[in-house]
Amino acid sequence: MTSPQSETRTADVDAAARRLARAAETRVPCAPVRDLIGSSDIDAAYAVQRKMIGQRLAAGARRVGRKIGLTSPTVQAQLGVDRPDFGVLLDDMDVSDRDRIPFRSLLQPRIEAEIAFVLSADLDGDTLTVADVSAAVSKVLPALEIVDSRIQNWDITFGDTVADNASSGLYVLGQGALSLQDVRPREVVMEMSIDGQTVSRGTGADCLGDPLVALTWLARTSRDFGDPLRAGEVVLSGALGPMAPVTAGCRVHAHITGLGDVSADFSEVNA
Repeated sequence: MTSPQSETRTADVDAAARRLARAAETRVPCAPVRDLIGSSDIDAAYAVQRKMIGQRLAAGARRVGRKIGLTSPTVQAQLGVDRPDFGVLLDDMDVSDRDRIPFRSLLQPRIEAEIAFVLSADLDGDTLTVADVSAAVSKVLPALEIVDSRIQNWDITFGDTVADNASSGLYVLGQGALSLQDVRPREVVMEMSIDGQTVSRGTGADCLGDPLVALTWLARTSRDFGDPLRAGEVVLSGALGPMAPVTAGCRVHAHITGLGDVSADFSEVNA
């Protein structure tokens, strides 16, 4: 028999998912969902995320990877949180081949430069060391993540952002993939500009000490959630420096030493 408490929690998760889904559909940011699921209830927050992703998959989207959020101390300070989280990447989030990213498809976009990994093996073992995870990486690329929040004014706690698929939006992968024999993720230096003005700087060490450590955290966490990382998936490993807001018509460019360049052009709001 289902307890009244569990029924209440299920109703709260459903209500939070409906609120976020409506914000995404109408492009009108909503109130935070912490009044429904709390600020730090990890299980409830990920339950909302799973429900929303399940709805997207049922509507025809395809899962292509994961993203790690809140890896940079600077970004954690920007959002007032103190731990990493993760979200799911769907095929329609990949705008790498778009000449211009439609700005009107976004609500409150911000952007950050990251390292992306492509996996060649499942990561579902009992013991997942950094060496195990590194051996499963087939490609390393520069990336831009356009983060977005369905929650008004980015007024988020940890529970809010997790429920909102880790504030996922879109992403861009750069060209010229390398292997881990060619680049040491911890040692890279990143500089990101918007319309020629530098807005963010950072290093690989700013991502949980090493993007491969972040990837290992995700591999273990995903396995423990019963949904391990799989061969072929793309993983955005987390910001290398502060995120910055983007505006209609702007151009973003990031250079990551050892990996190269990645850019994103945004359309005018009415384009």
